[in-house]
Amino acid sequence: MKVRTRFAPSPTGYLHIGGARTALFSWAYARRHGGQFILRIEDTDLERSTKESVQAILDGMRWLGIDWDEGPFFQMQRLARYKEVAEQLIAAGDAYYDYMSREDLELLRKQQVEKGEKPRYDGRWRPERARSLGLEVPADVKPVVRFRTPEAGDVGWHDLVKGFISFPNSELDDLVLLRADGVPTYNFGVVVDDLDMDITHVIRGDDHVNNTPRQIHIFNALGKELPQFAHVPMILGADGERLSKRHGATSVIEYRNLGYLPEALVNYLARLGWSHGDDEIFDTGTFTRWFNLDHVSRSPAQFNPEKLAWINQQYLKSAPDARLAALVEPELRKRGAQPGGGPPLEKVVQLLKDRANSVPQLADEAMLFYEVEVNPGTPDWDEPVGAALRMLKARLTNSKWERAALNAAIKEVAKSSGLKMPQIAMPLRRLVTGRTQTPSIDAVLELLGRETVLQRLTANLSED
Repeated sequence: MKVRTRFAPSPTGYLHIGGARTALFSWAYARRHGGQFILRIEDTDLERSTKESVQAILDGMRWLGIDWDEGPFFQMQRLARYKEVAEQLIAAGDAYYDYMSREDLELLRKQQVEKGEKPRYDGRWRPERARSLGLEVPADVKPVVRFRTPEAGDVGWHDLVKGFISFPNSELDDLVLLRADGVPTYNFGVVVDDLDMDITHVIRGDDHVNNTPRQIHIFNALGKELPQFAHVPMILGADGERLSKRHGATSVIEYRNLGYLPEALVNYLARLGWSHGDDEIFDTGTFTRWFNLDHVSRSPAQFNPEKLAWINQQYLKSAPDARLAALVEPELRKRGAQPGGGPPLEKVVQLLKDRANSVPQLADEAMLFYEVEVNPGTPDWDEPVGAALRMLKARLTNSKWERAALNAAIKEVAKSSGLKMPQIAMPLRRLVTGRTQTPSIDAVLELLGRETVLQRLTANLSED
């Protein structure tokens, strides 16, 4: 059997973290088994679907590196096909036209709630019931098409994540397949699409578990083999509630804009509800070789922004300097810096990338090399330190400008002045960078260059 999976988002907003994780699992399963991954856009929510949302979904998937083999297919371009299958079900007696008005349906549900009953359609337009009730087809109502749901027994399946699941048919009413305007409902469109696209494995969030029995009935009525279903756990915030904007960024593109690397986000999403022993850091290729459904958890996954930041930091450390420089440069320009007016950005990135967990943070650190003026604050060191700094300035004027020589000069001045290394390194750092924390001061001096360092020492160091 050729594995064929799919991702079928609704274009009513951005690609959110939960959708991206579902897409990633479906994509990885297909890649692991040498199969195909199909992208389908379920755009039947006419009021909320937008072209901008479609583009946001495509952009998010491309940024993450989740490529598709077929599609994107759009449901609104397939209306004739849904009508054809609905008519097939009507002809076989598995579906029927329902002429109940919206007002009557709302009244029915209100009466059921008042009686303490579960609100549900009562099947009155099933042909045999309509005849027994003496119902006549109204001239002013466009019918919907409803599925004739079995009323007895159970419907169940073996879920590849959750194990065996079943529902009593008595809990299900007759599902609308086609709305009066000919647009399919979610559960009907999904089945027709999955059949036409030969989907073998449906991997999706477990909020769809309640939809599955309805879909199974339609598959069975059409006499088609079921795909295998795998419902993956939901993603929750730290408070145990479903992940939402109140927990922070939820859009894939938002994480790109916040300075996360796509491979870091993929790595983190892969570990949300799935594991490979104790492995934490692994590239996308390794993930697709490892991924299986056996190790997907049945329990909800909890989104941890601190863990994501840590993983991103690991990827920043190992990323090529040229790549990071290209990402940092526009961030520096946002901060008013001119990267061309300082040391080579790749060398700056190489020195600093171990200290950052995002690209903007890396840019913040890099600014010390591109700021025109620095503010060392009010000197709070005593005269022996001031004298040592002036001695060091004179020494640096003729020093060989490389890290080892600069380090030796600082140590020699500290020793001859009777000072410890931190006593001179800390004020030197403030005078040259305006900061109290930087990488090793000799490395900073080397990158800043002789002219800049001496200029800042002259401007900020008292000659008294």
